[in-house]
Amino acid sequence: MNIQNPVETEATSHAESQINLAEGKVLIVDDNEQNLELIQAYMESLPCKMILAHDGIEAMAKIESERPDLILLDVMMPKMSGFEVCQRVKANPSTRETIIIMVTALHELGDMERAVESGCDDFVSKPVNKVELLTRVRGLMGLRLLKKKLASFLADNERA
Repeated sequence: MNIQNPVETEATSHAESQINLAEGKVLIVDDNEQNLELIQAYMESLPCKMILAHDGIEAMAKIESERPDLILLDVMMPKMSGFEVCQRVKANPSTRETIIIMVTALHELGDMERAVESGCDDFVSKPVNKVELLTRVRGLMGLRLLKKKLASFLADNERA
């Protein structure tokens, strides 16, 4: 028997009606093709546009050209690590609001501290749990899209 709190259900449906996840773009970055395909498969239930990159350098190019709202970023990659990608994204005024979720097999406290210092917004550990991933992406994407709407609204009001 599934009993839902009517107030909670009403608030949830109101918030969901205000946020259209289909407006969002997610960049998935991983040098391991199997990991990339698995995360992409998990994400297919969300209506977001998905963009893929196989290393940090390709990710930086896609960030510049596609302007994703959220990045699922592997930490350990050749050419440019996830830490470095994250630092560059967060240091750039035009991309610093991009949500970054580090996807990592690293479980050492020092690695997590380094991820936080580089500016990441959240973590997901490998092996990736589908429910955890989707819950974090939905919540953080919703927040990102609301912030974009607010910024657009404020900009429109300044011009008026």
